[in-house]
Amino acid sequence: MKICKNCIQPDSRPGIFFDENGICGACLWNQEKKQINWSEREKELFEIAKWARESTRSNYDCVIGVSGGKDSTKQAVTARDKLGLRCLLVNAEPEGITSLGEQNIENLKNLGFDVFSIRPNPKIMKLLISYDFFTHLNPVKATEFTLWSSTYIMAEKFDIPLIIQGENPGLTLGTRLTGVGTDSNCLNAEKLNTLSAGIEEYLNIDQISEKDLYLFHYNKKKLEEKNVKGIWLNYYLQEWSNFESSQFSQKYGFQSRSMETDPNSIGTYVKEGTHPGTYFQLDTDLTQVNQLLKFIKFGFGQCMDHVCYDILEGCMNRQEAIDLVKKYDGKCSMEYISKFCKYIDISVDVFWETAEKFRGDMWIKQSDGSWHNKIWDGFI
Repeated sequence: MKICKNCIQPDSRPGIFFDENGICGACLWNQEKKQINWSEREKELFEIAKWARESTRSNYDCVIGVSGGKDSTKQAVTARDKLGLRCLLVNAEPEGITSLGEQNIENLKNLGFDVFSIRPNPKIMKLLISYDFFTHLNPVKATEFTLWSSTYIMAEKFDIPLIIQGENPGLTLGTRLTGVGTDSNCLNAEKLNTLSAGIEEYLNIDQISEKDLYLFHYNKKKLEEKNVKGIWLNYYLQEWSNFESSQFSQKYGFQSRSMETDPNSIGTYVKEGTHPGTYFQLDTDLTQVNQLLKFIKFGFGQCMDHVCYDILEGCMNRQEAIDLVKKYDGKCSMEYISKFCKYIDISVDVFWETAEKFRGDMWIKQSDGSWHNKIWDGFI
């Protein structure tokens, strides 16, 4: 196993890049940011906004996908108040949306935005979520398809010239090997790890037809033919980090989890560093189960993600990060697991049996039946 020599990100993350010195792509981006002429980047951003205002054939200058998370508020307020754009916000409601997710979408409406809410057919979503669990051990895959694609579909249908997305994971996670790139073009979102497989395999499911999947993919060629531009906002803004976005959004009414949340229930910390457990994965409880399954499949969960962010942001040292990962990563409340099992009509035993089929090769079974994570052996 390869572990980044700066943060502690493992090479089991799909699409992760490491340079010849053993530094991951996320850390390389953090170094590159210090050399960027941000005033020039911001100037370019304002020029794009001016182009969108002048070229629109719609009532809107830009369209922004919003999940109800911290970045949603940051993107919307920045586009409207800093760039002077008329924004259409698009929310593809996930299955099992939480009260916090609902509150944060409602807050965006109350901030004075037009919000186009979409809920894909729940019967179709249940079939897809069940299929993705048993086939890929990824129950949020279908949700991510609609979360991303709905924004691009609205841009094409309503002739909106500009799509604004938050952060390019090719930069912030270092997953540039997926093909998503490290530039500003978010029309390449189709290359993201989850989206890149496409929807064709869903057509093999009984009761699913191509017409059922309209909201699950977008046509990049049509967007390019209409001269639609798509940008990652973090490519242009120096003030962009998870903690900063959380603090920014809270000033505009964004609601996060309580600091009293049990970290063992969500598999990450809530008080140390920038307390990411309070503002990540808020919109649906399916994501908590998915983080547990990611831990089984790839050897790391959301605590690993969060400590690596905090190391880069200077809020945590490496040893603190290692201690937190060993303490919390992969933890998940049985309440979330049972809720998921009930949703797709399976027993908890079937849940664990299925998860075991996907357990990654970084796991070694001990004589007492427990599992040891080889990734942790690489921490030095």
